[in-house]
Amino acid sequence: MEIHDKLAELTRLVGEARAMPMSASCIVNRAEVIGLVADIERLLPQDLSRAQAVLSDRHEVVDLGRQEAERLAANARAEQARLVSDTAIAQEATEEATRIVAAAREEADATRAEIDEYVDGKLANFEVVLLKTMQAVTRGRERMRGMRDEDALAHLDDEPVPGG
Repeated sequence: MEIHDKLAELTRLVGEARAMPMSASCIVNRAEVIGLVADIERLLPQDLSRAQAVLSDRHEVVDLGRQEAERLAANARAEQARLVSDTAIAQEATEEATRIVAAAREEADATRAEIDEYVDGKLANFEVVLLKTMQAVTRGRERMRGMRDEDALAHLDDEPVPGG
């Protein structure tokens, strides 16, 4: 267990201890408290040793960090210089890209207009065909109604008239 776990356990033990009536004192198990304190004492040297090792390594780590920072700064300066020299090329490339995109949009708009005109023509032809078909259907239905009316009249002639 870590020292923090032991301290938390000690705190819990005291917090859960039975209170003395009319007093801020409490009753704790002496053996448990002594055992926890002994564990903490045993863990402290380990943690202190680790802390001392970290402190002694601190100077070495700081030096390494400083060297790495200087190396990164030198690389950044070199990259900056390269990018500055590339700025003119990048500017030209950006202008060319803008020109190409504009031309592509113009071509796409023209193509879209042609396609819209083509589709509109096809839809107009389809409309004419549908209109003629609808007219033919209407004429056919009218003929059928006319034939039914004639048949109905013919049947009326065949039936005997009541009371006559």
